[in-house]
Amino acid sequence: MRNDHVTLRSTAVFDLLAPRTPAVPVKVELRYDTRDPYAVVAAFRTGRAGWVEWVFARDLLADGLIAEAGDGDVRIRPAGDDPEVVVIELSSPSGHAVFEAAAQELADFLDRTYDVVVPGNEHLWVDVDEALTHLISTDLT
Repeated sequence: MRNDHVTLRSTAVFDLLAPRTPAVPVKVELRYDTRDPYAVVAAFRTGRAGWVEWVFARDLLADGLIAEAGDGDVRIRPAGDDPEVVVIELSSPSGHAVFEAAAQELADFLDRTYDVVVPGNEHLWVDVDEALTHLISTDLT
């Protein structure tokens, strides 16, 4: 396990798509933290109410930049008509949202994460003992 933790942050604007209405720009903060090296966080600004965070696999983002990826609550794929745009679909019990984002912006963020943790080396950043302690203490409460 490594002790030199790093958190990367990048701000982007995704377009929220809805039928029969113009796209709505939404501020999104992308985060990558070596304490959870397999995951990426996308925090969506929801106005004055704050932020809504979605956590998904870094590999899902990478795969979604080149082909349709994801079969659960998060799906990512290149836009069929524009290779410079990526479509991100989020589903939850409370709703469904579809966003478009700049592929290059997402690829640049992903490249920055690879500079910090090379794909395949994520396990070097995980403290198994700490994770087990957290699971056990959470399970007892």
